[in-house]
Amino acid sequence: MAIVGGGITGCSAAARLAEAGLRVRIHDARAIAEGASGRNGGFALPGGAARYDIARETYGAERSAAYWRWTDDALDRLEQVAGDALRRPGSYRLAADEEERNDIRREYDALREDGFGPAWLDDVPGGAAGRFHGAIAHDRHGSIHPARFVRRQAARAAAAGADIREHDLVEDVEALDADRVLVATDGYGHGLVPELADAIWPTRGQVIASAPLDRVLYDRPHYARQGFDYWQQLPDGRIVLGGFRDTSILDELTDVEETTPAIQSSLESFLHELAGEEVEITHRWAGIFGLTQDMLPLVGPVPGRDGGVWVAGGYSGHGNVLGFACGELVADALLGDTSSPQLELFDPARFFAAGG
Repeated sequence: MAIVGGGITGCSAAARLAEAGLRVRIHDARAIAEGASGRNGGFALPGGAARYDIARETYGAERSAAYWRWTDDALDRLEQVAGDALRRPGSYRLAADEEERNDIRREYDALREDGFGPAWLDDVPGGAAGRFHGAIAHDRHGSIHPARFVRRQAARAAAAGADIREHDLVEDVEALDADRVLVATDGYGHGLVPELADAIWPTRGQVIASAPLDRVLYDRPHYARQGFDYWQQLPDGRIVLGGFRDTSILDELTDVEETTPAIQSSLESFLHELAGEEVEITHRWAGIFGLTQDMLPLVGPVPGRDGGVWVAGGYSGHGNVLGFACGELVADALLGDTSSPQLELFDPARFFAAGG
């Protein structure tokens, strides 16, 4: 069994498969966790990429509720293996204006109707006070050091016998010496499986980090403007901030991993607003994630490949929890357990059936 991609999905799948007794190889063009799994904003949020009320309308109420509960369970499992790479301070989903307040209030109502337990805040505490028009408060969401967690998963896989080959670029999955191949590159490796080129779109996310502040302004992950802006303050006082992709959205539909002046300038200005003063920026970076048209991952065999090539990716910017969960899900399917209803929801064949 060969896995292409040494990120959160590939390493989680490899650990599951190796511990079940399969011979597994991971191939990565760089080192473990050097792609988006080590280049994101560190949010560990359950749920899907779509707002919950929209998910109910799109996928159906029963399937959406099951999907959200499945990711809740996945975050609990992630916590068991993450050690100090994960904290669970909760999160705030903020309304940047009255229109967004109405939008997220609909999401809040839908979550409550289906038995989920967020709280509604008219006034947001901390550094966000007075800046926003209400928020959904989730009390068990998390903040993760993603690269540290992925490296731990890789170590777990290696301890179970997995062969990890870093700096080993795969250009042709058919050339790999393996009965089955799992492509777990999310937004990277676009074109590696041509059939998926129109199903998973590479998309760039840009992030900055400040020097440590001497006070706590944000005690948990915050996100606003439908998730286009997201930030958190780390235990050492730094603010990590990403977003503003929508200010240059067509340019950001790319697999070119570089920062750009326009988005960096927007991030800088917003960081100074969040801090209430000019602060030093110590780090800047970009990462590539996979976006899908229906905001659902693709997990399963690639149609037309006779079960020889599988995919797990397309997390639409929610890859920390979903990537871990889908790594386990695809590993279980490869081991013969296809009982999870998520496999039907995430089946890559849905795009092919629609002529995509």
